[in-house]
Amino acid sequence: MIPSPLGNVARTTSHKVVIPFYVYAAVSLLVAAVMLLLSHRAFTEHYFHPHTLAITHTMALGWGTMIILGASHQLFPVLVETDLYSEGLARASFFLAATGIPLLVYGFHSFDLGLPARLGGSLVLAAVLAFMANIGLGLARSKRENVHAVFVFAATAWLLLTAALGLALLFNFTRELLPHNSIHYLGLHAHLGIVGWFLLLVLGVGSRLIPMFLISKYSAPRLLWAVFLLVNTALMGYTVSFLTDMPVALNHVPVAMVVAALLLFAWYCRQAYRQRIRRKVDAQMRVALLAVALMLLPTAVLLVLIASLSLGGGEHARVALLYGFTIFFGWLTAIILGMTFKTLPFIVWNKVYRPRASLGRMPGPKDLFSDRIFAAMVLAYLAGFGLFAGGIAQASSVLLKTGAVALLVTALLYNWSIVRMVFTKQLGP
Repeated sequence: MIPSPLGNVARTTSHKVVIPFYVYAAVSLLVAAVMLLLSHRAFTEHYFHPHTLAITHTMALGWGTMIILGASHQLFPVLVETDLYSEGLARASFFLAATGIPLLVYGFHSFDLGLPARLGGSLVLAAVLAFMANIGLGLARSKRENVHAVFVFAATAWLLLTAALGLALLFNFTRELLPHNSIHYLGLHAHLGIVGWFLLLVLGVGSRLIPMFLISKYSAPRLLWAVFLLVNTALMGYTVSFLTDMPVALNHVPVAMVVAALLLFAWYCRQAYRQRIRRKVDAQMRVALLAVALMLLPTAVLLVLIASLSLGGGEHARVALLYGFTIFFGWLTAIILGMTFKTLPFIVWNKVYRPRASLGRMPGPKDLFSDRIFAAMVLAYLAGFGLFAGGIAQASSVLLKTGAVALLVTALLYNWSIVRMVFTKQLGP
């Protein structure tokens, strides 16, 4: 029998709860890639463009958030060594988000921020509340609390603030709920989500999965607590600075704290890599480790953006577009591409083959997807990411379109691999 790195299956979440999140995320990546190709010229204009907003929220919610929610429902019980508190809440979070995200994206794409967008935002907020209740109640009844579980819960709290602020901004477009117009708060909304939700959760879960999949004996809880404190202190400092209208130049302080956290995390991953028991590192882990390096790229772009805003430069809109692209199509997509093929094969294998494992030799999890298709997907992704990023920097329609085509190929290959895995019935004996 092949043991799952995701824990004892009998005590973790049913595949019927987890797999729909993965499928939804895959479809969302494909939808975002199609929109990127059809609307690539929007990336030569201002970042507050309806099509850019629609693509951003498709990537942030449909792609990144949905796959993280699915993986978290599987992984969190392993972290706290108890069953998921409620599979009903997990299903509720899926159906609420799955319904709300298309409504929200439609509202942005058509720039109709009335009922469809508000209803979509409300459903997404309800989905986050269901997920947070599930995580919080599970953590409360667990006898084991560790730094990784605290990362997940804190990230979910920031996600809740992000969703609540986003919904308030939708209403603020037509009603004066906030002291300033909605565009004024976009920076705060974006960074609560990017740093508070995505970065904090990736750091917490990645610090567990990377050593686990490398089969590394390295462990450094104190270092991870330092990372946790740096990121959360930076977020709180940035929020206070934003709300009190402090000079933009002061944002270098929280940025420096996040950079310090990223460097510590990179050191953690390096030590885990050096102390690994499994000497051969597969392609999926190499992509995930590449994503760790890619985390520093948006930070460098952010420093350029802050300098541009401080000096009153006229190119800050283009830099802001590049910043968002390097996050959602950069390190976030890279780590998901790598980790999908380290987690989903085990979930599917446990569904299809685990009941029959005692009957004889069975295919392993790695047999459920093609290494060649994965390699082609990664090459298409790297080409598409580089070309499209260059197109934003140069305002080149040719580079943008070529990069969008390559990213569409990436999404097609990813979806093909997911379909093959999810709908596999039986391979081999």
